[in-house]
Amino acid sequence: MSDEINIKDLPTDELLELMQEDLYDGYADEIVEEVEELLARGMEPYDVLTKGLVAGMDVVGEDFRDGILFVPEVLMAAKAMKAGMAILRPLLAETGAPRIGTIVIGTVKGDIHDIGKNLVSMMWEGAGFEVFDLGINNSVEEYLAAIQEHQPDILGMSALLTTTMPYMRVVIDTLKEKGIRQDLIVLVGGAPLNEAFAEDIEADAYCRDAAVAVQTAKKFMQIKQGTS
Repeated sequence: MSDEINIKDLPTDELLELMQEDLYDGYADEIVEEVEELLARGMEPYDVLTKGLVAGMDVVGEDFRDGILFVPEVLMAAKAMKAGMAILRPLLAETGAPRIGTIVIGTVKGDIHDIGKNLVSMMWEGAGFEVFDLGINNSVEEYLAAIQEHQPDILGMSALLTTTMPYMRVVIDTLKEKGIRQDLIVLVGGAPLNEAFAEDIEADAYCRDAAVAVQTAKKFMQIKQGTS
């Protein structure tokens, strides 16, 4: 889109609007150009993130939730967002920019499915969380090591197989044994799960899709920070 428009001629508010539209359409190259142009104008990296990328991903999330967008389109938008984040991440680290919260996420032991988890990770990052994705087939020990290293607010666990679902209980029971369960918000997801299962294993919530995962994580962080 932006190759038809000289982005240098656009006022900043219109450039931010164009960025949100290009993100929605999954135009990664254009997002990179727009991020670089906004930074060249002296906009703070955190403002580029929140007013451009996060604002755009909020619309993507809403339309995904409402059935207007589907997984392939959301993955394209998330890929474009990651292209912009590749530029912003080191700058955000330098400036110590605030994040909504920190999340560790991974698929549980015995399960190698990751499409849903990857989508949730990207949507969370797009919403302004710092996300550490452990990948697939994670043991209790791997979750514990990541929790110790990153000190997350939220632990996310994913499973696509009914045979691997019970491992989520193993992780949560271990968190209790270690005396750290109360320090974490535990969110679980995956096709075979439901709210009753999440309640039974004493997770904080079940997230049926990526859009719900974003809303739920934000809600719990507001409660944790006392802003709700």
